[in-house]
Amino acid sequence: MSYELLRLIWWALLGILLICFAVMDGFDLGSAGLLPYVARTDNERRQVINTIGPVWEGNQVWFVLGGGAIFAAWPALYAASFSGFYLAMFAVLAALIFRPLSIVYRSKLADPRWRSSWDWTFFVTGVVPSLIFGVAFGNLFLGVPFGFDAELRMHSAITLLSLLRPFPLLTGLVSLAMLLLHGATWLSLKTDGSVCARAGRAIPFLAGAFIVAFVLAGIWLLALDGYVITSRLSHETASNPMMKTVILVPRGWLLNVGLHPVLWIAPLLALGGAFAAFLLREKPLLAFLGSACACAATIATAGFALFPFLLPSSSEPNASLTVWDASSSKLTLEVMLGAVLIFLPLILAYTAWVYRVMRGPVRARDFSGDPGAY
Repeated sequence: MSYELLRLIWWALLGILLICFAVMDGFDLGSAGLLPYVARTDNERRQVINTIGPVWEGNQVWFVLGGGAIFAAWPALYAASFSGFYLAMFAVLAALIFRPLSIVYRSKLADPRWRSSWDWTFFVTGVVPSLIFGVAFGNLFLGVPFGFDAELRMHSAITLLSLLRPFPLLTGLVSLAMLLLHGATWLSLKTDGSVCARAGRAIPFLAGAFIVAFVLAGIWLLALDGYVITSRLSHETASNPMMKTVILVPRGWLLNVGLHPVLWIAPLLALGGAFAAFLLREKPLLAFLGSACACAATIATAGFALFPFLLPSSSEPNASLTVWDASSSKLTLEVMLGAVLIFLPLILAYTAWVYRVMRGPVRARDFSGDPGAY
């Protein structure tokens, strides 16, 4: 197998892992973000929490796999992103740590103030990662300030405030609306009674918010300056991000997408999935599949639009990381691909089994027993 093909396969695998995380853990985050609206009583909040209680740990496996894939297959990308986005990543990890704490500890005491504080913690741990993930993707299109010296030691001028620019904030709203919509369709599918009714009423609003934000972000993106490789870049040589020339071109991302008309299918699927969730909200399973399609296609849209860039540099464009110069060695990619072919089917089979065992709605009457259980 050629080095070029291996790099393309691992670029696709990274996208698949991110899509799986958005689809599987996205409804966990969205359900948490909707908690204050859909659940008004203690039993209703317990009902919401129990829709994700059996599966949230398994869903976060995709986040761990994505981070592991970046570390092993794209070490330069791991170094630049995890150090440059350190404070943002710290906020995400803190939220992911406090989410299980809020699930477990809220029912340790019957005090309403105790439970309310953990419920608001649960809400924050759903909203914060949803927003930060979108902001991070938006910054990829603008580029972030980093570079390498002659010995390929990275230097960075990325700060948390420098990431909070207007376009990334808009893509953050795209991500937040998308995951809240996914959470609403999940709750509509997995609950009954008042929680189900409120989640169903939220679907049209959230679908509309996602569609408007997605279209605005797309229009803005096509007007942005984009990064273009101007030198001949070998797809088979060892990785060295300083062996190319990159310039910033007016409406460069439009040029990149325009070269691949088939890539317009992804944003159309994202919009179609949101429309399907809205139109089919009376059929919860189909609505959930529609919002899952919107999540998957949104991630694919960003990946296709960026290709072959992984992390452009705004301060030193020539140091931008691409699919062709930021990967591990050919042998490393081959060994890891073998591991993926063995273990990924096992993870998928286990996930399918868990969801089959936990199928069916979580009903309000299920919480008439032990008040100390979450």
